[in-house]
Amino acid sequence: MCALYAVRCSLPMQFTTHVDETMELFRIGFLTVTLIDLVDIALVSLIFYRLYVAMQGTIAIQIFAGLVLVLGFAFVAQAFNLKAMTSILRTLTDIWVVAFIILFQPELRRLLVLVGRSPVVRLFLKMDFDEAIDEVAGAVTELSRKKYGALIVFVRATGVRMHAETGTQLEALVSRTLLLSIFNPRSPLHDGAVILKDRIVEAARCTLPLSSITTWQGHLLGTRHRAGLGISEQADVIVVIVSEESGIISIAENGTLYREISPGNLRRELKSRLSVDGDRSLSAVWRAMRTAS
Repeated sequence: MCALYAVRCSLPMQFTTHVDETMELFRIGFLTVTLIDLVDIALVSLIFYRLYVAMQGTIAIQIFAGLVLVLGFAFVAQAFNLKAMTSILRTLTDIWVVAFIILFQPELRRLLVLVGRSPVVRLFLKMDFDEAIDEVAGAVTELSRKKYGALIVFVRATGVRMHAETGTQLEALVSRTLLLSIFNPRSPLHDGAVILKDRIVEAARCTLPLSSITTWQGHLLGTRHRAGLGISEQADVIVVIVSEESGIISIAENGTLYREISPGNLRRELKSRLSVDGDRSLSAVWRAMRTAS
């Protein structure tokens, strides 16, 4: 029985050794290179390449290059057993995660927002926008005809609580008459944005971040359009904008402005953009990240 037990216990170790030998590709001195090592190197290289492409053209790429350089020095120092240098670099690498989060906060926020726009995430966030879309479309059509400026934000996967708290809290059921009352030029709430979540008007007269973009396709952007673009760059939202000067209806999404939406097409555009469809795929998220970078 003892002999049989010893044979059974030795099987996993023998099997593991056999697998390692079959996966071994070549040796460099004392270093053995296996197929798993190549897969590991390929995955790490792909991650670093994607990060480089995403941050290319931004100031973050300089910080990223510095971090890679520090990690490279740490690897070389450890390989040559440079104890003093290894100790110094180890101290730096111990805090690099915190430093990474602080330095790359805008890029990480943009990445998380783009991941949040994935249909996989939206499957867990069931929202009924049908009633809100009908009420908003009716109100925007009237506002456009009267040339009353308006800024309406539909919140999808990611919330904008910080921006909603800058305005007047309403928590009211959305309706055409309520929106017309808010954006009436004589109303004290007309100056700012209205934030909608599901069928609820969370807040009015909200302050939104301005986009750095000042012109779009040859058109000079005012504060209202820059605010709509700005919030769409930072959060998973759909923004409806009505120009006070011309009454033109625009939609901002993912940092892109779609101008001259006709009142007749507004309802269809909102329903298609606020629903989870096949085009909102992970590849679309990656394309949006490439565009944002």
